[in-house]
Amino acid sequence: MDSCSQNLQGPCPSSPDTDTPRAASSAVQRALRLIQFDHFDSKVDAAKEIRRLTKTSRRCRRQLAQAVQPLVSMLLVLDSPECHESALLALLNLAVQDEKNKKSIVESGGLEPIIGFLQSENLNLQEYATASLLTLSASTTNKPIISASGAIPLLVEILRDGSSQAKFDAVMALCNLSTRTDSLSIVLETNPIPSLVCLLKTCKKSSKMAEKCCALIESLVGFDEGRMALTSEEGGVLAVVEVLENGSLQSREHAVGALLTMCQSDRGKYREPILREGVIPGLLQLTVQGTPKSQIKAQALLQLSRDTPYPRSELQPDAVQNIVCNIISHIDGDDQSSKAKKMLAEMVQVSMEQSLRHLQQRAMVCTPSDLPISSCTSEVSLK
Repeated sequence: MDSCSQNLQGPCPSSPDTDTPRAASSAVQRALRLIQFDHFDSKVDAAKEIRRLTKTSRRCRRQLAQAVQPLVSMLLVLDSPECHESALLALLNLAVQDEKNKKSIVESGGLEPIIGFLQSENLNLQEYATASLLTLSASTTNKPIISASGAIPLLVEILRDGSSQAKFDAVMALCNLSTRTDSLSIVLETNPIPSLVCLLKTCKKSSKMAEKCCALIESLVGFDEGRMALTSEEGGVLAVVEVLENGSLQSREHAVGALLTMCQSDRGKYREPILREGVIPGLLQLTVQGTPKSQIKAQALLQLSRDTPYPRSELQPDAVQNIVCNIISHIDGDDQSSKAKKMLAEMVQVSMEQSLRHLQQRAMVCTPSDLPISSCTSEVSLK
């Protein structure tokens, strides 16, 4: 069990050694026989064995593909949390990095009960269901089916009320689904911005959680409703600016992309709310320390932050310095060029101090302890 799923459950059940191909093949056949029995305990034992076998072996996931339908049937058993949990975990491991099994689970009718578990009062079932949707949503074939199934509003509810792990998996699943424009529209209709901003405020700015929240926000502010929601949410723009300053390289790229999209859509409307949060020092850092995309986006946003932005064709090698001169010109009129050069030199060595107003605003923002979220990929790790 890796770092992404250790907090979800205890160790896997013990079983005979399956290190050799012959032993593994024997265990697979035994599990396939057990899962077909009508006896409840046999099915649960089989599901636990399937989960164990598929934890580390891609070959076993292929060999145990026949178990998908019986496992899905176990999800439909009434009032049996043990049966549901065992089947969910087995299906989850079968689906990880196996496109055929992902499709088979949905085609076998597994999606409906999994979505139902998102509303379960059993927090384990809720977490396992969210993790399952994360993995299933990594399949291009499954994305439109999941989006049309009513799962998106429930995933957004998880963002607000779920456990820390469930929130993380929900953000990841929504990011997977939002690669489709029609799915992104559904996400937008559920008003996820308040929950995403709350997560940004409470998570470590360099975490995977911050990266995925900013990625989703960057997509959502491509719509007028998303931009309005972010600026209307208290501390919304500030939360993105903080990630721009202190996030991972990828997080900062998403953060500056979100702010640039807003300013490009309506400079007159969004320039001041962005500048008000003290974004300039972070942008200056990105022009030399960010990814190639971040550098380009930071320079473009600095240009738009000017009182009167130059047309793109007029930008020269000293354009960033000229932009900074213009931005700080309202402070006083003495030696603007030297001030700009000093700012640019200092940003390479240390993080620049924020304006007093920016610090005061941050002091009023409550920042609880970081959420204990670990790094994951676009689908959940093995259980």
